[in-house]
Amino acid sequence: MNRTEERKADHLRICLEEDVEASNITTGFEDINLIHRALPEVNRDEIDLTTSLFNHKFSAPIIVEGMTGGTARALKINASIAEAVEDLGLGMGVGSQRAAIEDPTLEDTFKIARDKAPRAFLMANLGGPQLLRRDYVKLAERIIDMIEADALTIHLNPLQEAVQPEGETNYKGVLERITKIVEAVDIPVIVKETGAGIAAEEAKMLERAGVSAIDVAGAGDTSWAAVEYHRAKTRGNNLAESLGRTLWDWGIPTAISLIEVVESVDIPVIASGGIRSGKDVAKALALGASLVGFASPILSPALEGPESVKSYLNLMITHLRNVMFLVGASSIENLRYVPLVITGRTAEWLRVRGFNPESYAKRRIE
Repeated sequence: MNRTEERKADHLRICLEEDVEASNITTGFEDINLIHRALPEVNRDEIDLTTSLFNHKFSAPIIVEGMTGGTARALKINASIAEAVEDLGLGMGVGSQRAAIEDPTLEDTFKIARDKAPRAFLMANLGGPQLLRRDYVKLAERIIDMIEADALTIHLNPLQEAVQPEGETNYKGVLERITKIVEAVDIPVIVKETGAGIAAEEAKMLERAGVSAIDVAGAGDTSWAAVEYHRAKTRGNNLAESLGRTLWDWGIPTAISLIEVVESVDIPVIASGGIRSGKDVAKALALGASLVGFASPILSPALEGPESVKSYLNLMITHLRNVMFLVGASSIENLRYVPLVITGRTAEWLRVRGFNPESYAKRRIE
């Protein structure tokens, strides 16, 4: 087992067995209050959950975010998720494909996604620091071909890299390379954070770079600083352990990041980071997200098999449909215009940053 494969196995084990949730920071969705309609004037059974993005039609605006790959255990996880999203008409990403680049015998742990999901929307995974390699364009093309991807997701994880003892902390020049990747590949390029969120300033930079969409992946869910804390603790690395503890709750809460980005760019925005129910999905869509993603809640069901994944996803879809009924939204497009009230720390943050939370309360379905 090479170092990358070993690290990915560690990450999977820790996420399943250890406490890696944010402790003193929340997603902010508790501050997003949808307004109940006593007369919704909607037939729940006729609500249209379909949405289209990147010339692909989704049965519901839900994707399973990239989690794993490159280990034997990951083969079953990716197979289960792929089979489920194929049957339900959704989409998924795979975890970092770096392990398969270093050891081609691990490619099947990623390729299984396309094998099981020939028609589903699949996203390849390339880490931001890997763009600084000389062969970064060929690298991107190789990981796209590996799973016959419909989109390439570039993952930004400076927090994790900072805490990880073997982390790649050179981000100088990554934005320029993102621009060149956009020009070089012929599929949509999505840029995604990994649990610390994206602010308005970076969102504008990424839009100017030409990316097709931004996935905010905000704070309030799995803390990758916490994951690296546990790795460091088992290895007796006191410095990394201390850093992981200190930065455990670092980041921009998901709801705040989503609003900052949606209000700052004209490209599609994907909401992820601590999505735990169909109500959270509805709130994210009402705030302007084009798709909503989640990862960690799917991990245990994926180890059980595709039917368990489908059960979880169907539960989320049922939640979403019922919340849409209660706010009088007959379609995903309508949901983007329902009034909502933003309170608490989220409203305070937005005002300080120059956004107007009160404007959301005065909206009307078009």
